[in-house]
Amino acid sequence: MMKTERLMKNKKDTPSRLNKIVIKIGTSVLLDERKKISINMIESIGEQVKAIQRRGIRPVIVTSGAIACGMEILNLKKKPKEIEKRQALASIGQVLLMKMYMDVFEKKDIKIGQILLTHEDIANKNKCLNLMNTLSSLINMDIVPVINENDALSFKEIRFGDNDNLSALIAQISNADLLLLLSDVEGLYERDPKKYPDSRIIRIVDRIDKDIEKTAGGTRSEKSIGGMVSKLEAAKKAGYYGIPTRVVKGDIKDIIPRIIAGEEIGTLFLPRGKIARNKWWTAFAYKVKGYIDIDDGAVVAIKDRGKSLLPSGIVGIVGEFSRGDCVELKALKGRAIARGITNYSSSDIDKIKGIKSIDIEKKLGYKYTDEIIHRDNMVIL
Repeated sequence: MMKTERLMKNKKDTPSRLNKIVIKIGTSVLLDERKKISINMIESIGEQVKAIQRRGIRPVIVTSGAIACGMEILNLKKKPKEIEKRQALASIGQVLLMKMYMDVFEKKDIKIGQILLTHEDIANKNKCLNLMNTLSSLINMDIVPVINENDALSFKEIRFGDNDNLSALIAQISNADLLLLLSDVEGLYERDPKKYPDSRIIRIVDRIDKDIEKTAGGTRSEKSIGGMVSKLEAAKKAGYYGIPTRVVKGDIKDIIPRIIAGEEIGTLFLPRGKIARNKWWTAFAYKVKGYIDIDDGAVVAIKDRGKSLLPSGIVGIVGEFSRGDCVELKALKGRAIARGITNYSSSDIDKIKGIKSIDIEKKLGYKYTDEIIHRDNMVIL
């Protein structure tokens, strides 16, 4: 059994003053017993949003549910496997989903603004800056942004993967004080509670390490403990930017204002500091296009001595990438060490791996820089 003592911290570690929070609402939270989007649940969320607004807290909502709405409109019982059919369902369902939010929130005197995103919108600096400005303007106008992935247009290369990860990026972009993930799971357990009924919930996690990741299991199903996999990824991302994450069961009565009031419900993931905005792009906005395997000496130089990556520390590469792409650095045991923007393509690196920087030009016939990845363009994971 995992040792939980080191994971538990005092209530004083939770944020004492919240000004802005990102609330991610999973599809499973919105479904009723007939597996249809519940207007009653959206009513409940609207009431809770109004309650925290009265306390001066500005919410941002990241919602799932467009495909489920599309299936409901077309009376489909099973989600199609074909990506183009899922995109069509998202297109149909997004209209109904937003109408439900708009109708319910309007009755509670809450104004909303819709934003649909792909990963491309965040990876592009100009588009992302526009997004930051739009979010800021909506929030300052007391309008609640309601955000979803643009599933009608998304495909593998530009997908976020899930709304947990999208909500973490939105929390970073909006400089939120808390990321609140509403799900159908109560939080992170020591072990799968379905297999081990005596398993205890872990209330506070101060570091997401291998022990914590093992508790999440190997599935992404929202109907099992494996639904925590994407939530751990989101908590990691938010934590690197200094934002705590709390995972709670979304259908608990008044769950949002109760969290705001300081109740210790679900699992709280504590942050690990805050990286600079100029390095945020490398760590989170850009897609990883390939991997570079580095030796133990390079690991020590990068992690402990703050050095750049030189060709002498490279033992291999995985994937094809170009100069200027984002790549991930891995130790020989496969552990991710850092991400960075490469000064050389994968084909170039394959030719110069293991040699001294002084010999790069001799090997390639040209040289951009001595460093494969400069420290200024690198983020330690």
